[in-house]
Amino acid sequence: MARRKRGNPVHGWVILDKPYDLGSTQAVNIVRAIFNAQKAGHGGTLDPLATGLLPIALGEATKTVPYVMDGEKQYEFSVRWGEATDTDDVEGDVIATSDHRPTEADIVAILPKFTGLISQVPPKFSAIKINGERAYDLARAGEKVVLKARDIQVDSLELVKIIDAEHAKFKITCGKGTYIRSIARDMALELGSVAHVTHLKRTKVGHFGQNQMISLDKLREISHSAADFAELSQNLISVETALDDIPALAIDRHEKDELKMGRELIPYNSISEYSGEVACLFEGVLIAICECDGVSLKPKRVFNIV
Repeated sequence: MARRKRGNPVHGWVILDKPYDLGSTQAVNIVRAIFNAQKAGHGGTLDPLATGLLPIALGEATKTVPYVMDGEKQYEFSVRWGEATDTDDVEGDVIATSDHRPTEADIVAILPKFTGLISQVPPKFSAIKINGERAYDLARAGEKVVLKARDIQVDSLELVKIIDAEHAKFKITCGKGTYIRSIARDMALELGSVAHVTHLKRTKVGHFGQNQMISLDKLREISHSAADFAELSQNLISVETALDDIPALAIDRHEKDELKMGRELIPYNSISEYSGEVACLFEGVLIAICECDGVSLKPKRVFNIV
């Protein structure tokens, strides 16, 4: 006899405005408890000292997490010139100083070097694994951490304003795997100085943006005052929102039943115009993500959304 899952079958995305000094896993656990959801995950880690957009997947939305993690990201961040830390942010110890402070013209001139496909060495205090160990665990233990450079995509990097001689604010749009702390570190070196990140806020992940964010305090307030779950569930964004880059295909009831069984499907209607992944929906409800070759649909992920 199958063991009954604890919690409610809640499906959808919560776009959390993560507060400062809260880990991503902690945030997921709090939101999962508020909704009493059976499953939960997130669409891209935010450091505890970072704030802003953390997409949290509940229930069947967890099956779409990879599509969100591969999406475009936007951040706002501030840099302090003249001090480098071992973590490349305010949490670390100062390991180098410089008297040089770049001018606005200097900063603007080097920004093109940090856009497009660029090579970046991640911070040693990062979650990257080295021989099965997290880099930050090795660094905290005093061990030497050597990380290889990796290619990342930066679509845009702009100077928002000069705050004062010591600080500047930036905005970046980038792809998966980009470390903003490394961007700040490398910009400073290019400018003949050193620096670290003092403030970092994520404002976009994939198709999720700031206008969809909700705070933990607001979620708690709603959960305590809501007359029923329906009021709380109004703050859920549909599972298929994470798949907006994938073509949607409407299917009939028979086709739905076949895909639910995990069977390859040759649809009644022509699908010759489709190639690659498609999201199959029945009456607006996501049923499966399928691989389409123009003739048949092979289910890759099947969803159980009531």
